[in-house]
Amino acid sequence: MLFGEMINRLKANPKKIVFTEGTDPRILEAASRLLAGYFLQPVLVGNPDEIQAASEEAGYNIRGATIVDPDNYPEMDEMVAELCELRKSKGMTPEEALQVLKHGNYFGTMLVKMGKADALLGGATYSTADTVRPALQLIKTKPGNKIVSSCFILVRGAASGKEEVLAMGDCAINIKPNEDDLVEIAAETANCARVFGVDPKVAFLSYSTHDSGSGEDVDKMRNATHKCKAAHPDLPIEGEIQFDAAVAPRVAKIKCPDSEVAGYANTFVFPDINAGNIGYKIAQRLGGFAAYGPILQGLNAPINDLSRGCDAEEVYKMSLITAALI
Repeated sequence: MLFGEMINRLKANPKKIVFTEGTDPRILEAASRLLAGYFLQPVLVGNPDEIQAASEEAGYNIRGATIVDPDNYPEMDEMVAELCELRKSKGMTPEEALQVLKHGNYFGTMLVKMGKADALLGGATYSTADTVRPALQLIKTKPGNKIVSSCFILVRGAASGKEEVLAMGDCAINIKPNEDDLVEIAAETANCARVFGVDPKVAFLSYSTHDSGSGEDVDKMRNATHKCKAAHPDLPIEGEIQFDAAVAPRVAKIKCPDSEVAGYANTFVFPDINAGNIGYKIAQRLGGFAAYGPILQGLNAPINDLSRGCDAEEVYKMSLITAALI
C-alpha cells in the first residue's frame, strides 16, 4: 500500500535517479523493474559495454536506461569547472577535479548537482561515508540546516489491513548529537514521516520520564524537547520520555497523564547512535517491522545510501523512497 502510493505519485510526475554502481547485479535487477514501470528513469554510472555485459550475464533487460560513462562524458569540461568552483576554498585544480570525477560517487553526485538527474542512490559496494562525503561537499545542507542526519521508516502490517508506519532518527549518521542537533533531527524526521503518510507525534526518548531519572543524557533530551517545542510549536512533541510511556496508553496514563503524545508516539528521536541503531534493529528483528533506510535528511537534494548487504528488492524500494522525497 505504502509503495503503491509512491508509484502513483511518480507516475504523475516521473523522475530520474542515479545509480552510482551501474554494473552491480542488484542495481541492474532493480533498474529493470523500474524501466518496466515508466515512472522512475534509471541513470546508470559506468562503462556502457561493461554494464551491458553485466546485465546480459545476469539476465536483466535494461533497454531504455540512461548509461553515463565518467571516462567518456561529453560535458566533462563543464562538470570539472563546476566542481572546481564548488571546491575552490580547498584549492582544487582542474586536474584534481578530473581525477575525483573518475569515481562514481562523485560523478553521480555532480549529475544531481547539475540538474541532469533528480536523486541518487549509492553505497551497494562502498561505505556510508563515501555516499555522505560528496553529498555534503557538493549538494550541501538545506538553508537553515547545519547537519545531515538520517532516519529509518519502519512498516508492519496490522490486523485492520492498514500498515503501521513509524519513523526513527538518528540511527546511522550522528554519533552523539547535541541538543541543537536533536532539534534538527526531530524536525527532519517528522518531515520524512509525513512523506510516508504519518501524522507525526514526536517522542524524545530517554531512560527517564519527566525527571524520574537524572544524568547528562536526561538533561540533554529534556532541553532538546523544550527547544524543539519552541522552534516548532505546531508539532506534537513529548520528552524526555521512556519508550513504554511513549507507545503504551496504559503506561502513559500513569507517567504522562496530560500528554497528547504519550502512548501514541510514532516518530522517535534517540539520544545517540547507539540507542538509535539498536532500537530500529530490535523493531526490525523482534517486532516484525520492515526497515527502510538510512534515509538521509537535511540535504538540498535526495541522496541515499544502501547497505552493502542489500538485495535487489531493497534497492528497488529505496529507489522509490528516494524519489518520493523530491
